[in-house]
Amino acid sequence: MEKNDSPLQHPSISVVVPCYNEEESLPIFARELARVTAELMALPTPPRSLELILVDDGSTDRTLEVIHGLAERDDLPYQVRWTSFSRNFGKESGLYAGLEAARGDLVATMDADMQDPPALLPQMYSDLLTGAWDSIATRRVDRAGEPPIRSAFARLFYRIINKISDADIVDGARDFRLMTRPVVDAVLAMAERNRFTKGIYGWVGFRTKWLPYENVDRAAGETKWSFFKLALYALDGVAAFSTMPLAIASVLGGLFCIIALVMAIVVVVRAIMFGDPVAGWPSLMTALLLVGGAQLLCLGVIGQYLAKAYVETKHRPIYLARERGEGPLPQTGAKGATPAEKDVRS
Repeated sequence: MEKNDSPLQHPSISVVVPCYNEEESLPIFARELARVTAELMALPTPPRSLELILVDDGSTDRTLEVIHGLAERDDLPYQVRWTSFSRNFGKESGLYAGLEAARGDLVATMDADMQDPPALLPQMYSDLLTGAWDSIATRRVDRAGEPPIRSAFARLFYRIINKISDADIVDGARDFRLMTRPVVDAVLAMAERNRFTKGIYGWVGFRTKWLPYENVDRAAGETKWSFFKLALYALDGVAAFSTMPLAIASVLGGLFCIIALVMAIVVVVRAIMFGDPVAGWPSLMTALLLVGGAQLLCLGVIGQYLAKAYVETKHRPIYLARERGEGPLPQTGAKGATPAEKDVRS
């Protein structure tokens, strides 16, 4: 039987990595990815090629210089391509830009801080080649090293979002996944400006295998996600994939109307029976503050959805690129690729 060398048998791989102030992590990541690339090329059915797509999200440190240094190297077993934004547009925009630039039959998205272990790529690649899955996604089975309150709120968020939305978002899900081209095209088709990628992955569906792993600490640098930023990101996710808050606001408004009607009847009956329609200043102020707070809450919920709609109607681009470029192709073919040993020189 003639050997089948179709793209499905020997697919090319694109690895998309958004970067924001990752000058310390990138050299470590590039070295580890070179080692993993050698493992991939040694598999019985190796990929045809591998490219690394780095998206500089308006970094204020030397991240772009490090990217340029990686792209100039000719000893890496993969090609380096990059996009640099005109300013910081956020990780979601970085992921979208990377997916747009990816040329591979399979596309992986991951972080540069090594919390998404590149060592999992060979297993993810092998699982995807079976044809049983369209996407291999990863999730953390623990949150070791995180503050307890942050972990508690994260778990609460996943429980709430899965109850009020039609997107399947797995607790502990990471942006680290390997996808076939149809999945990538489906994600790119959702060109909304208010992006919540975890929800988009869940909404587009496809057959997804979840690969659990234990939490890994950052290789270098500090996290860019504060508790406040994560809280705002969670609110964006709720607004992007559920209208339940609007329904709650409507129910709350109706409930207070009923309470007001009941209280009005109580005041009238009391005035007829006791001749004292005044319930007292403290109770009056409590009722006013309660109703006023509920009104402001409902207006705030409605305002969030109006703000999202306002942003979408302006049709501004998801990102603006200041420069793009690519480095040389690997010198050796898939069979002879070896990991690079050199560090990035500044």
